[in-house]
Amino acid sequence: MAKVLIVYGSTTGNTELVADQIGNLLKANGKEVTLKNVLNATVGELGQNYDLTVLGASTWGEDEIELQEDFVPFYEELDKAELNGKKVAVFGCGDSSYTYFCGAVDLLEQKMKELGATLVNEPLRIDGDPSSAAQDIKEWVEEIGNSL
Repeated sequence: MAKVLIVYGSTTGNTELVADQIGNLLKANGKEVTLKNVLNATVGELGQNYDLTVLGASTWGEDEIELQEDFVPFYEELDKAELNGKKVAVFGCGDSSYTYFCGAVDLLEQKMKELGATLVNEPLRIDGDPSSAAQDIKEWVEEIGNSL
């Protein structure tokens, strides 16, 4: 059974809701899922004993890209993660009315590439209320599930 680690940072609850949906869909497809709030995760866990690592963060800030506040210290430690050649997927929530729509996703995607991780699909960017993106989430999860 494939093992998946999902680490998310959420302030308003939207990213947490999406992380839960991703986890539930993966479980329904026979994957073993560990879901962690970024406050309870360490970069040392990433890629270790997991077939796939999924990272999710929301974006804040209008003048520059700002990661969800709980995710900032984790992001700053990511260079210590051993993700070279490991499978990774990235998602996030944002608001397309801002200059940097889902900029946190862009930062995570770039960092994963720098670390030599293998992105299994295009990152998922959710605009506004995630309840209206249920089909997009389902299709995205099917893609990452097929990579395992």
